[in-house]
Amino acid sequence: MAAEKKDARSGKAPKKESQPLIIAKTPAEEQRLKLERLMRNPDKLASIPEKPKEWNPRAPPEFVRDVMGSSAGAGSGEFHVYRHLRRREYQRQDFLERLSDKQKLDEEYIDKVKENQKAAEERTAKRRKKREKLKQKKLMAKKAKMDSQKEEAGSEEKSSSSASEAEEQEDDAEVPSFIMGKR
Repeated sequence: MAAEKKDARSGKAPKKESQPLIIAKTPAEEQRLKLERLMRNPDKLASIPEKPKEWNPRAPPEFVRDVMGSSAGAGSGEFHVYRHLRRREYQRQDFLERLSDKQKLDEEYIDKVKENQKAAEERTAKRRKKREKLKQKKLMAKKAKMDSQKEEAGSEEKSSSSASEAEEQEDDAEVPSFIMGKR
């Protein structure tokens, strides 16, 4: 009772219920715990980390003031300064080499993609040409068939005009080809 009054007087919010400490044993369980924590308060915005920026070395100095040589008089601390400068310069050169390698790989990839597209277009054009040729061949065969049928029909009409009149008379007396109600 006294503790509640004390919390109320101090103006502080009462403590939240402490959650039991759960240690994730698998990555899936870790992901599940993160999702549960996010879903406890759905109104709160979830922070999405941005991609870290790529490391860039410091630019080499334009003018070096403390030039050290191998002459006598260099102090014992000068070697450490030289060592750090040398390390930084090697890092910078290594970075530039990796950058040029990456650019070279990107260019090779772009060239390879262009070659693949060109090859695909050539294959497509070849197949299209083959399809068109086949289509033309079918069309020509169909025209030839139609022409031969017309020629046959034309020659039959002339020779069988009297025969067709006899057939018409027979058609009138012909038995129907189907009978209603039978299966």
